[in-house]
Amino acid sequence: MVEPESNPSNPIYAAIYTAQQAWVNGNADEFADLFTETGEFVVPGHVYRGRDAIRDVTAEFSQTHNNVQIDIHRIISEGSQAVVEWQWQDTDIASGKRTVADDAIVVDFEADLIKRWREYIDATSSSLG
Repeated sequence: MVEPESNPSNPIYAAIYTAQQAWVNGNADEFADLFTETGEFVVPGHVYRGRDAIRDVTAEFSQTHNNVQIDIHRIISEGSQAVVEWQWQDTDIASGKRTVADDAIVVDFEADLIKRWREYIDATSSSLG
């Protein structure tokens, strides 16, 4: 997968690529530090508010999953908002089950930090080929 053209001077693009690498490397601190103090990380069925909660859930995930691979397909950025389309893969350590999911993520920024990260996850289309 060819990564979309990035703009390293754009703090929104930089934050998204940093988030990608934080997940791949299992770095909960790096991911949480991208958020405002009261930032929200929203995934289906769960809302995590504040850096500590975001750090904790990211660290917990990293302890139970490995081999995370994220391929960014598209980033659309305007003003203080971005939409990201990426494909996520990981392995559950306990079961060995590999998960592949297509994500659309809406990200709101405030002073170059993430105010809200909202994921829409499709775990069925990827398996259809």
